[in-house]
Amino acid sequence: MNKEVRSADEAVADINDGATVMLGGFGLCGIPENLIAALVRKGVKRLKTISNNMGVDGFGMGVMLEAGMIGSHVGSYVGENKFLEAQVIAGQIDLTLVPQGTLAERIRAGGAGIPAFYTPAGVGTLVAEGKETREFDGRSYLLERALTADFALIKAWKGDRMGNLVYRKTAQNFNSVMATAAKITIAEVEELVEPGMIDPDHVVTPGIYVKRIVKGNYYEKRIERRTVRGERS
Repeated sequence: MNKEVRSADEAVADINDGATVMLGGFGLCGIPENLIAALVRKGVKRLKTISNNMGVDGFGMGVMLEAGMIGSHVGSYVGENKFLEAQVIAGQIDLTLVPQGTLAERIRAGGAGIPAFYTPAGVGTLVAEGKETREFDGRSYLLERALTADFALIKAWKGDRMGNLVYRKTAQNFNSVMATAAKITIAEVEELVEPGMIDPDHVVTPGIYVKRIVKGNYYEKRIERRTVRGERS
């Protein structure tokens, strides 16, 4: 089955106001840059977003935030986005912070059909407020619910027209688990090839999870925070 669509705009055409959307990547690595840009052009509002972090001011999900598209966000790290900080303080966005490992497992559980699980992360902190706690072998654990979404926007290095995906290194972070946890998974790739041109042993996300695939036109691939070693005296 050929799942290729002609453009990122066509790929996100049915994402409507109020949808729950997962966005892959870690920091600015492996984010679906072209799909995010298309979503901003579409101008949807009140999105419920799930991602590890919220990009930076002026790039990645930061652009969605500045366009007033996001009503609530579930994530792990938001420290690079000053605009988000201002919105949270002003009460303009509903932000839920989740320990990073717990976030990854909640998404993985959603894709595996596991409704909830117990984890020790967050016990005795603000994360535990309002959650069920149980003790196993003398240690306390929190009950965490799985996360699913209406759409997952993910990015891979290479894919074929059937939706089979290959990632490069840390760009796999969150993309592969999100691909399994949404009703509609939309993948953008840097290289789109014909079926049979990817070694089956290299496929990380099988095409059965992907509903649409599009070749990205442009990638800026910014560095989130550049650190330069000072000169030695």
